[in-house]
Amino acid sequence: MTSTLSPPVSATPSSATNVRAVSSFTALTRRVRDLGLMRRRYGYYWTKLIGALVILAAWVLAFIWIGDSWWQLINAGVLAIIMAQLGFLGHDAAHRQIFKSGRWNDWTSLVIANLLVGISYGWWRTKHNRHHANPNKVGSDPDVALGVIAMTPEQATRPRSRLMKWLVSHQGWYFFPVLMLEGLSLRLEGFRRVVKRGPVERRWVEFTLLTVRLAGFVTLAFLVLSPGKAAAFLVVELAVFGLYLGSSFAPNHVGMPLVSPKLKLDFLRRQVLMSRNISGGRFMSILMGGLNLQIEHHLFPSMARPYLRKVQPLVAAYCAAEGVPYTQMTLWQSYGVIIRYLNSVGLRGRDPFLCPLVAQRRAL
Repeated sequence: MTSTLSPPVSATPSSATNVRAVSSFTALTRRVRDLGLMRRRYGYYWTKLIGALVILAAWVLAFIWIGDSWWQLINAGVLAIIMAQLGFLGHDAAHRQIFKSGRWNDWTSLVIANLLVGISYGWWRTKHNRHHANPNKVGSDPDVALGVIAMTPEQATRPRSRLMKWLVSHQGWYFFPVLMLEGLSLRLEGFRRVVKRGPVERRWVEFTLLTVRLAGFVTLAFLVLSPGKAAAFLVVELAVFGLYLGSSFAPNHVGMPLVSPKLKLDFLRRQVLMSRNISGGRFMSILMGGLNLQIEHHLFPSMARPYLRKVQPLVAAYCAAEGVPYTQMTLWQSYGVIIRYLNSVGLRGRDPFLCPLVAQRRAL
């Protein structure tokens, strides 16, 4: 079911409106804290962290026991799912959801991202912080500037060959297959960031952990499997990992309104108007690592994952009272929206600046 509450088109936020919105959101934040929804969930996260390590160790033992078999391609898919679930935990730690200590959260995310998943934590954190500060804002959100996919009509009209123009006009249909390259892209981009010139925090720590992870993983594959099977195993793991991770992140914002660089919005509208929730209850929270409650996550990024579901009714009621659209739909509906949106952008037949507030201020 799709739920979207739309404000009146004339409700352009004035200074007074913004002040009132900030004041009322402060009241909501105070209520959330009073309800204890910003507390740490140490038992929940320690169970997940230890459980993930036990499952990963069991996977390694199973991989060695199965030996040189084509059945290992299924095992590659299982490993990709484990890696994505570890990535969700690293995401939580990066948002300071697990521990009170920022240092503990940093190192937890660093070890998970670099040593276990094989992605540079420092590179990803910088990129992700920019996204949270300005979701779907053209020129500010790095997730809007994708090389392979045109997210705006301006990107779609860049000079291209006839073949590329045809591909872009049908990009919605190959968006999900392209996600199979996302795992490789994330790992390469992060490693490139660590080795290139310029200031890099904890360069040698990140480089060492990434190298150990890459060398250890490849060595294990080629020790247990014949060269052909090992290569196929690595390809399947990368493809499934990228598809799973990308399919979990894409529903959050793709196909939601893009924001003009000149538009100024208060915090609530900046986060809610550009985000989409995915219905499905506990199962969807497990499948998507809590990313299904994207609106609540953007409003309370340091909130522990289990509390996002509890705060959702409060946020939905608050948005309804403020006349702010609150969008929620099923996972399959979101995929349909993504495909249609990207195809329409590729055909240059749809203006992505869909928010009424944006439309009113484009003249600026």
